Amino acid sequence: MEAHSSTHESRRRWMAVLAKSSSEEIERAWADLPERPAYRCVRPAEIGLVMARGRIGGSGAPFNIGEITVTRCVVELGSGGAWGFAYVAGRDPRHAELAAAFDALLQRGEEGAPRAIIERLAAACERRRRVAAAEAAETRVDFFTMVRE
Repeated sequence: MEAHSSTHESRRRWMAVLAKSSSEEIERAWADLPERPAYRCVRPAEIGLVMARGRIGGSGAPFNIGEITVTRCVVELGSGGAWGFAYVAGRDPRHAELAAAFDALLQRGEEGAPRAIIERLAAACERRRRVAAAEAAETRVDFFTMVRE
């Protein structure tokens, strides 16, 4: 059971990284593969809406925030028959298609290049997150109350 959990967490991580990466990064990563596998679209990229939900304070009652646009795609690798799935925010069919292809490739147990590419994409996502956090921190206002005597 532990091995299944570890595999599940690994896949969850790489799918998140692929979804959060930019289209340009995904295209570059695909081009950087030493050998790009053939694949076919089982479910070609489709654009649709999903309802985003939230909770106040992370633990309150759930409420609908609004709809977001997503693109989804399912591919099957030509060799090995692994299926890859992807859901990415926005309207970018190519991003969803390549993310699904990477998912299938990684499920097949490919070591080396695909795993290194995911680590590179994860590092780029983390850099973007830190820059956004630093920019947001610059606008932070600390309110305090002075006691008057």
